[in-house]
Amino acid sequence: MDTLFTNLALGFSVAFSFQNLGLAFIGCFVGTLIGVLPGIGPIATITMLLPVTFGLEPTGAIIMLAGIYYGAQYGGSTSAILVNIPGEVTAVVTTLDGHEMAKRGRAGAALGIAAMASFFAGTFATLVVASLAVPLTRLALVFGPAEYFSLMVAGLAFAVVLARGSVPRAIAMVLGGLLASTIGTDLDTGAERMTFGYAPLSDGLDFAVLAMGLFGFAEVLRNLEAVEHRDVVKKAIGTVLPTKADLRRSIAPVLRGTLLGSVLGILPGNGAVLAPFASYATEKKLAKDPSRFGQGAIEGVAGPEAANNAGAQTSFIPLLALGIPPNAVMALMVGAMTIHGIVPGPLVMVKSPLLFWGLIASMWIGNLMLLVINLPLVRLWVRLLDVPYRLMYPAILLFSCIGLYSVKSAPGDVLMAAVLAVVGWALNKLEFETAPLLLGFVLGRLMEENLRRALAISRGDPATFVQRPISGALLAVTVLVLLAAVLPAVRRGRKKVFTE
Repeated sequence: MDTLFTNLALGFSVAFSFQNLGLAFIGCFVGTLIGVLPGIGPIATITMLLPVTFGLEPTGAIIMLAGIYYGAQYGGSTSAILVNIPGEVTAVVTTLDGHEMAKRGRAGAALGIAAMASFFAGTFATLVVASLAVPLTRLALVFGPAEYFSLMVAGLAFAVVLARGSVPRAIAMVLGGLLASTIGTDLDTGAERMTFGYAPLSDGLDFAVLAMGLFGFAEVLRNLEAVEHRDVVKKAIGTVLPTKADLRRSIAPVLRGTLLGSVLGILPGNGAVLAPFASYATEKKLAKDPSRFGQGAIEGVAGPEAANNAGAQTSFIPLLALGIPPNAVMALMVGAMTIHGIVPGPLVMVKSPLLFWGLIASMWIGNLMLLVINLPLVRLWVRLLDVPYRLMYPAILLFSCIGLYSVKSAPGDVLMAAVLAVVGWALNKLEFETAPLLLGFVLGRLMEENLRRALAISRGDPATFVQRPISGALLAVTVLVLLAAVLPAVRRGRKKVFTE
């Protein structure tokens, strides 16, 4: 316990520096902004801002990007409540009761309880991250190449099961990402793989280019063709302070949502996204009068908002402790850390303790900032909701292209991102989710490296992956997860959940 407090003291000393405080505020503010404005999302925003972080010190850059992620969870509830459009996918459930409260003149109460639930859940989840980081890191240090390879395979299997859409499509996307990660020069043989004689690809497909094309630019294309409709509430927002009755009804849902989100956020794939849905379903089942849900029940706002913020925070656990990204946003974090010369995994705590504990401490500071940003500035966010999105997209594209070009001063990177944008748009049209592809791409290089090391140690014997207990257990879990995913009952359950 003393060690934990010592490490947190170190983290706060880093997070409270003037520069890191400023970057945390920028990240939280931008995250809230893109959460309020539906159609952009944290994945696209982080990919667009990756080039901006290249000139920053690594700790400050990661703190800012993390602030964007959990800031979007806060901001997403604002548009969900006021406009009936979730600014972030995790805020979908909030529209059901939050917007009904707004139509009844209780928008302020809904916004207030959403912010308070988010703050409590974020604070609790930060303590969970700090508490589990050291034990998990010690466990990860006993992992060898075989265990790491099997762990990554298991992570991709969970990503397949928890991805939206059909299992075969998700598997195809993962395999596409793994294949894309092999593009470039083989480090062992020096042979070029799948470059097709195009010299810029000899160093591999650049992470920033792939992410910017498939998520940033493709997101703009998807939103341009969408019909813009906003059901903006015209009634007064009212006070953002909930009544005593509201608080009494919300305490238990917030606690349950926080626990659900903290657990589901660690799962690979869409665990953090599923957390608010699981919370809403739980509260509806436990309610004495389930018919209130969908009619403005404050429990339907409090529980899911706590769950989505707790899930956003605890999704950092596998990233920081194991170097395994549980979702697409964490895959972007892996890319950002790699760009800054930091190898994600258990050695981050040893080699970069300032970054490790500074990031954890900044999460609590960021949650406090978001509480201050969201409640007093509600009326500012309402005004921004009146800005037509079609006027924003040209500016987003322009600044993104400038940022991408500034990384290497290579026009080819911008052209490649444009091509990938069309690919990402086409995949979306065909109902292929691109998040598993990004996970496969990020993990592909690490998997290949650990696969080769494990085979080199075992002198080419593939049985080493089964003979080692931890590795064998992880592969067994992988097989069970994939077999369960193809069972008719599970397939119908997945389809029902994602349809709802």
